[in-house]
Amino acid sequence: MQINHKKIAIIGGGPGGLTLARLLQLKGANVKVYERDMNKDARVQGAPLDMHEESGLAALIKANLLTEFKNNFMPGADKTLILNDQAEIFFSDHENNIKEDFGNEHFRPEIDRGVLRKILLDSLEPETVVWNSHFISMEPQNESWLLHFKDGLSMYADLVIGSDGANSKIRPYLTDIKPFYSGITMLEGNVYDSEKSVPKMHSLINGGKIMAFGNEKNILMGQKGGGDLGFYVSFKTHENWAKESGIDFSDRTDVLNWFKKEYPEWSNIWDELFEKAATPFIPRPIYCSPLDQSWKTISNLTIIGDAAHVMPPFAGEGANMAMLDALELSESLTSDEYSSLEEAILNYELKMRKRAASAAKDSLENGEKMHSADSLNTMLEFFNGTY
Repeated sequence: MQINHKKIAIIGGGPGGLTLARLLQLKGANVKVYERDMNKDARVQGAPLDMHEESGLAALIKANLLTEFKNNFMPGADKTLILNDQAEIFFSDHENNIKEDFGNEHFRPEIDRGVLRKILLDSLEPETVVWNSHFISMEPQNESWLLHFKDGLSMYADLVIGSDGANSKIRPYLTDIKPFYSGITMLEGNVYDSEKSVPKMHSLINGGKIMAFGNEKNILMGQKGGGDLGFYVSFKTHENWAKESGIDFSDRTDVLNWFKKEYPEWSNIWDELFEKAATPFIPRPIYCSPLDQSWKTISNLTIIGDAAHVMPPFAGEGANMAMLDALELSESLTSDEYSSLEEAILNYELKMRKRAASAAKDSLENGEKMHSADSLNTMLEFFNGTY
């Protein structure tokens, strides 16, 4: 095993980084996770994640965490409604989507991000995660790295793995290739206690998710753990829309006025989302790594998840790809098949880039379909199996 007696530093404590730490510790590796959050409760986690059998669930099974997942996932949260801009239902699987069928490749159980994070954190050895560790820079020290953090902490590591998201500070040490703007921006909103705050929408979503299409725009939403509801207004625009729009994203009225102006054909049933959402709303321009990206493998540094291959969210692959990265990298690093650490990392990176490019291509294509003039019919054909 090429990582025997080596100190491993994982930068970033998202699903990918924590899964990797768990898998490596099961093999006896010496690993620390450096996370910029002050503590495990520092921020609210995002929308629920749907786990795929061949990626996220495969990693959880290898990590011996499937039982914990089954005890904590959100039954029924994968139920889907497809609506038009008038909130008229064109597709529903609420009646036939009642079986929790683990082992079925089409079953994609959902779990709240915060709950998944807790499961992964609880599985790690004490003090594995070093909180309040905001990575600043690192420099080579013989065959190791000297890492520097914002609070003045400096640490040595024989192997550094970047799991620090789309704006990774580790990635530039491997490559200067940057993600490109997809042409789509999403405006994120969250409604707390949706049953009381937005009763019409809460009743309609019924614990599942909604995809609404109209006029080359859409609204996507899902029920979150704890009774909250998250939604995304998704549309095509230029890359700097958020900065140049003049919208005060901390002002519900300002955002609602924008919505009414830009979504004029849409029913006013959607208005309550904006009237009751927590502030600020969060604009998210959607980026994607080049499908043909490549870099020279080195023996003491690699990246996983969005740090390696940020992609649009229109295929639900982000967290799943990160957790599959963790699984495949852990297997390469702990295998006796390779003669060097560089060879082990090369094996992982070649496979990772190939499958990530395929997933990103699908995500880009889905994004175009979802924002096309015929998006409603296209998505109905997809969900009805006639596409």
